[in-house]
Amino acid sequence: MKQYNDVKSAVAELEKMQERMAAYNHAMGMLYFDSVTVAPRDTIEGRGRSMGILTEESYVILVNEDTPALLEYLKANEDHLEENTKLQVKELKEDFDKISKIPMDEYVEYNMLINEAQSVWHDAKQKSDYSMFQPYLEKIVNTVRKFANYLDPSKKPYDVWLNEYEKGLTMEIADTYFETIKKELVPTIQKVVNSKVTVDDSFSFRSYSISKQRKLSDYLMKVMTIDRNHCNIGETEHPFTINFNSKDVRITTHYHKNNLLSSMYSVIHEGGHALYELNCDGKFDFTALSGGTSMGVHESQSRFFENIVGRSKGFTSFLYPYLKKLFKAQFSDVDEDMLYKALNKSQPSLIRTEADELTYSMHVMVRYELEKRLMDGTLSTKDLPKEWNRLYKEYLGVDVPNDAKGVLQDSHWSGGSIGYFPSYSIGSAYAAQMLYHMKKDIDVDELTKQGNLKPIVDWLKERVHKYASSKTPAQIIQICCGEDFKPHYYSDYLKEKFGSVYKL
Repeated sequence: MKQYNDVKSAVAELEKMQERMAAYNHAMGMLYFDSVTVAPRDTIEGRGRSMGILTEESYVILVNEDTPALLEYLKANEDHLEENTKLQVKELKEDFDKISKIPMDEYVEYNMLINEAQSVWHDAKQKSDYSMFQPYLEKIVNTVRKFANYLDPSKKPYDVWLNEYEKGLTMEIADTYFETIKKELVPTIQKVVNSKVTVDDSFSFRSYSISKQRKLSDYLMKVMTIDRNHCNIGETEHPFTINFNSKDVRITTHYHKNNLLSSMYSVIHEGGHALYELNCDGKFDFTALSGGTSMGVHESQSRFFENIVGRSKGFTSFLYPYLKKLFKAQFSDVDEDMLYKALNKSQPSLIRTEADELTYSMHVMVRYELEKRLMDGTLSTKDLPKEWNRLYKEYLGVDVPNDAKGVLQDSHWSGGSIGYFPSYSIGSAYAAQMLYHMKKDIDVDELTKQGNLKPIVDWLKERVHKYASSKTPAQIIQICCGEDFKPHYYSDYLKEKFGSVYKL
């Protein structure tokens, strides 16, 4: 066991350890990115072996007999440390306390399971066959539940994982939040369903050249001020963003020939994630504080650009001439007002990623209810499709035609991300609160109309992005808004917007 006698050398050791961890995470991230974008179909075995070795080595970098001594020494001498170093020590201590509770062989085995499960999920979705994926999901659920018990046996398993994705979140808090949202939004959803206003979005399902859609993606990334020297775009089954450091971020999308809006808005959504990562202060790179602070705050940025900016009247006005020029034939009978209404058409639907703002949280609630039951053991993975279909009928009034458009539509569970979904809705609520306070400082409506998003990005950079993971979600909301999180901004925003579109 190493002994430390001076702060300078201990800090140097801390930095070295974090850089090594970042390097292994980079390598594993690249393997994952490759696997879901361009890797040949039958390459799971070799990649799995590499992932196993990298995972084991990454585990040992943090979990070894020297780490506790290093962290304890630095903690004892924190008066001599810079503030960021203090935060790194705190974060690494929390990581060590968590990961060291999981036996290395089980940790490695789980990561190899995830690698295989993600490939199987991809094939299962394409074939719309849940039975292919079910055995893997069962293993994932059992492992995640077991790991939760390792991490904190005093808590319910689902509470452990909710907190991992959004620090401080519990089932009690989430239950209250969703009940509030449900109470506020369900009546509005019902009014929209009964409204005599009809919205024609049929033009969005015409045939659109994939090459022109790629051109649109490039244009949108430019408008969003995304630096293409540090961010590229790939194609995959389920759009996602992956970050390696503040100068290397990748986003993906999926193009559908007969659905223009699907890819268009996945690019804006993932672009919001990318901006967050690209605008993190570089001093946090290769440390435990790199990247966004939580999934909720991360989703606040993606949903802010996707919906609050991307579906606003101002941005529609800005974008319309470009779309009309790029897709001349498809937009020949489409005017600006028709486009705006189509972008904000609200109706119960099957696919979460393509759901409108108003009904979106209903999709999240379905997943939240199912995850709770999977984690407490009252729902088996074998019965999951049946329950999924039942809740979609109950919450959204739609019949699920197949597994691909039902239980297999999202990639999250194949990656072990149980507890992630609530952050989408909470992130949307964060975004609405940020908008309210942003409007006090800048003219958001006029800027979106001009397509000048830089002042909006700069506002978010100064209050959210630059802090990376050095602030908690609660601290970020305080910095942005000068108050604690309040979900009523979200319901107020939605009721006002859809009340206008549907003349409620």
